[in-house]
Amino acid sequence: MREPTSIDTLSMRDALKTSLSSASQDGQLSRETAVGLFRRHLGRHHGEIRRLFETRHLKGVAAASVLAGLTDGVIACLADLARDVNGGGEEEHPLCICATGGYGAGLLAPFSDIDLLFLTVDPLPQAVSAQVEYMLYFLWDLGLRVGHATRSIAGCLAAADDDLTIRTTLLDARLLWGPRDLFAEFGRQFSNVPERALGFIRQKVEEREKRHSRFGENPHLVEPNIKEGPGGLRDLQTLNWMGRTALGATGLNPANVQDHVTPIFVSVGLLSEQETNRARRAWNFFWTVRMHLHYIAGRADERLLFDVQPVIGGRMGYAGHGRQAGVERFMRHYFLTAREVLRLGYVLEPGLIQYLDGPARPDDIPDALDEPLTAIGACLIDGKIAPALSSDFTASPIEMFEMLHAANTHQLALHPIAMQQFIRHERDVMKLRRSPRAMAIFLDLLCSPPEIDQHQAPSHAFNGAHWMALLSETGLLGALLPDWSRIVGQMQFDTYHIYTVDVHSIEAVRVLGCIEQGSMADEIPLAYDLARDGQSRRALYVATLIHDIAKGRGGDHSELGSEVALEICPTLGLDLEETETVSWLVLHHLLLSQTAFRRDIDDPRTILDLADTIQSPERLRLLLLLTIADMRAVSPTVWNAWKATLLRELYTRVVEVLEGGLAATERDGRVAQAKELARDGLARQNMPETQIEHFLGLGYPGYWLGFDADTHMRHARLIMDTDAHNAPLTVEALPIPTRDVTEITILSADHPGLFSRIAGALAVASASIVDARIHTLSDGMALDTFWVQDPFGRAFETPQQLTRLNVLVEQSLAGRLNVRREIERSVQERRPGRRMRAIHVPPRVVVDNRASDHYTVIEVNGRDRPGLLHDVTEAISGQSLQISSAHITTYGVRAVDVFYVRDLLGMKIVEPRRIADIKAAILAVLGNGETTLAAENAA
Repeated sequence: MREPTSIDTLSMRDALKTSLSSASQDGQLSRETAVGLFRRHLGRHHGEIRRLFETRHLKGVAAASVLAGLTDGVIACLADLARDVNGGGEEEHPLCICATGGYGAGLLAPFSDIDLLFLTVDPLPQAVSAQVEYMLYFLWDLGLRVGHATRSIAGCLAAADDDLTIRTTLLDARLLWGPRDLFAEFGRQFSNVPERALGFIRQKVEEREKRHSRFGENPHLVEPNIKEGPGGLRDLQTLNWMGRTALGATGLNPANVQDHVTPIFVSVGLLSEQETNRARRAWNFFWTVRMHLHYIAGRADERLLFDVQPVIGGRMGYAGHGRQAGVERFMRHYFLTAREVLRLGYVLEPGLIQYLDGPARPDDIPDALDEPLTAIGACLIDGKIAPALSSDFTASPIEMFEMLHAANTHQLALHPIAMQQFIRHERDVMKLRRSPRAMAIFLDLLCSPPEIDQHQAPSHAFNGAHWMALLSETGLLGALLPDWSRIVGQMQFDTYHIYTVDVHSIEAVRVLGCIEQGSMADEIPLAYDLARDGQSRRALYVATLIHDIAKGRGGDHSELGSEVALEICPTLGLDLEETETVSWLVLHHLLLSQTAFRRDIDDPRTILDLADTIQSPERLRLLLLLTIADMRAVSPTVWNAWKATLLRELYTRVVEVLEGGLAATERDGRVAQAKELARDGLARQNMPETQIEHFLGLGYPGYWLGFDADTHMRHARLIMDTDAHNAPLTVEALPIPTRDVTEITILSADHPGLFSRIAGALAVASASIVDARIHTLSDGMALDTFWVQDPFGRAFETPQQLTRLNVLVEQSLAGRLNVRREIERSVQERRPGRRMRAIHVPPRVVVDNRASDHYTVIEVNGRDRPGLLHDVTEAISGQSLQISSAHITTYGVRAVDVFYVRDLLGMKIVEPRRIADIKAAILAVLGNGETTLAAENAA
């Protein structure tokens, strides 16, 4: 029975030495034998460390420390072997082998690079060069990734002066093998640089800001980079490096032994006990996540993608609770930890600078600011507002809000000391939950006019989103409104939302400010016009901030959120009318988007139901602005010109009813008006009267109400040209780049399965259908219109693209295209990656007979994939149903397809057994896709 494998650093090194000694013959050991011994040693101990870690006998930091210790022993033993093979001694050829970078800090992830410094003298001795070369090739043969540099002390100092990254790497240098006096001299010279500490801190802060902008300035992106992202491991390491500067030459001397299990910055004495404990927890949490991530990926992977989030969450013991999945609980812990790391930076950095440079010296306050700042216990430091020495936020927490009010009023940035003190006194803000003055200031900050100085960076704009982000980061917002703290770090495990709920809500406030300010007027002119009407402004901003306040509680977050709003708004100082408006907006904040993208807005019942719910033009205005802000804040790719068009058309039709204009029920009058406009336009184009009359007699009322006059005239010419050439099929593709769609019109003989064949051809063309109208004319011909987008959400525009669309549709309808085979080929070529397959999309079919007076509405929810619409419409056709219109929306990997259908007799489907059969047929199609995906995941 084999003895248990020890993971003690010295024991691991001794075990390798013993193996090498036993295998050598007369002091000689072949390179091949040596490589095999090293490889087996690494494999055995790596496996044991992984076992202990994954069975939770080792925490993340402890496992990373043991891995570093294992590597230390390997390097030291290899250095001995290289010296024996190449000859030479320490006195003749001095060489220090040092670990640098993250490895030098004493922690190593399973697949991270091993950074080594070969410290020697100038000129480089030949024996040393041979020894270094032998070691590097040996390490590469072991399959290790090695970063290396060979320098003298002078070379190290010169490189450190030229490059901040090298200076930082050398700061963590740790002796692995070689003469201690050479390494000690390097440490002494490296740390003996006047004024290096303050400059180093400022350079690291600048470097961190640049890194954040590269990896996403927001720490709450739902697929974060655990190492380089905001609030991640690199930020903790940056605080470590800064903390060492506070220890003076001692801290800057790499030769000083450090405790690598505990972050260095907690020993500086600038953090409270609670902050120190948070730092330790964050340090261990991130290292635990990183270790799991490397082991699961089998390589150095630092990004928490969707496919690994549930796996790591499960391994770390995060189980589902209520309606919240375990992965969502795990990721919330991640986001809260990242937030805590950023807050530690806000707290520690001002303290370090004051520790090294002395207390900050206040500026002379200009006369105009003297009285208002002095009255609230504030001063100016470097032109930024900060608390005066006499300030006592514990006794008078309202001073924090007065300081924010002064900063907003006088356009002053907050000094880091103010941020530090706000974070440390966040709990004192709980005393202000019933303070009218605090709530009044909060509302002023939220509703700050979105005036952006053209000479000022947008990130420093003093608008509502800026202040809400600051309040949330410091914790003041959660302390003031406890319901807010429940959504901080809350994520939804899907590919639609790219931010956590709190960040999305603040982003919605920012978008609303942009709309109001006019910076999006070219994109959404209607919204800008509506936003200029200042009525109910406070209610709109509050509703935008808290529209998702009840997410993560289970149940309908809109309904729960409207109840929360009834409690929050009076405490904010909103009157009864404003409170009722906010509650109503939160309750219905999804109403317009769901109607525009999932319902037929040409159906009078759709418009009447909306008008009955909304009841006033003012509420419709507010709801449209909230809808646009909400959608734009989800992610940059969600909003497009097509969705803007649908919302604008929906708004126009509802406001027409609400303002007592042409009622939606006056169908005959609207049809007559549409025909008259078409008649006049065609007459001006010199179309013969007989052809005009023929065309006007073809369409049923639904057709005349579904298009504008220009489209009617275009259809008339298409029909007449088809008749003139006796063509059985005509396909016309018209790009509409202003709406980000291409409109495809098909005129052919009507027959069952027509929609499915067209949808299949468009799927083969990689076209996404976003809307469709199906009209059967009085002569039995079908006039079908599809609005499609390319894979990037834009219109097909080039002649080659349009020709391909036409040809594929014609081939499919003529039976010359094997749609099923081409779709299967497309599925193979465009198979979703693992991160997409990790998102579970439960199939769901809803049959609704109340949404329309004349049609049964079928709503299909399932995983999006090539050919899904073809398969679903084929199943619908197989149930002997006629599709009148289709409305297609995708939310990440989830597709929501809505169909307005009737049976072959033109009636709604009401018989329960028939409805059950329809649902079963569609669910079978959706289930096939999920079964295939499950098999791929298992493989």
